[in-house]
Amino acid sequence: MSREFTYRGYTLGNLLKMSMDEFINLLPARERRTMLRGLSIEERKFLEEVKKYRLRAKKGGKKEVKLKTHCRGIIILPEMVGLTIHVHNGKEFVPVKIVPEMIGHRLGEYAMTNKIVKHGKPGMGATRSSMYVPLK
Repeated sequence: MSREFTYRGYTLGNLLKMSMDEFINLLPARERRTMLRGLSIEERKFLEEVKKYRLRAKKGGKKEVKLKTHCRGIIILPEMVGLTIHVHNGKEFVPVKIVPEMIGHRLGEYAMTNKIVKHGKPGMGATRSSMYVPLK
């Protein structure tokens, strides 16, 4: 018994049928103001790539295309659901599989820019000076 995804009371199908203006009114305040301000040139180009990829997928093109982007601040829209987008984290492109629960969040939230710090263990080999300690 799986529940169907809803965003503010609308199913994914309803969100896909909505106009951009109607969808923007559903977003939280910060994302809504960002979208009303308009998209940058890079974000516009990226959304055009997403739409081209969607059309190609509908026609039956099974080629796996890597959608790469540096636009970490773009808000995840319903059109992006189901895609794997490679987001730059400062060093490499991290693959992010877009699921419906991500709608309304920023793309960069899912590509961490720093790694977890794992410090060395104390004892032998932990420091340069411990190399010269006798093993007795």
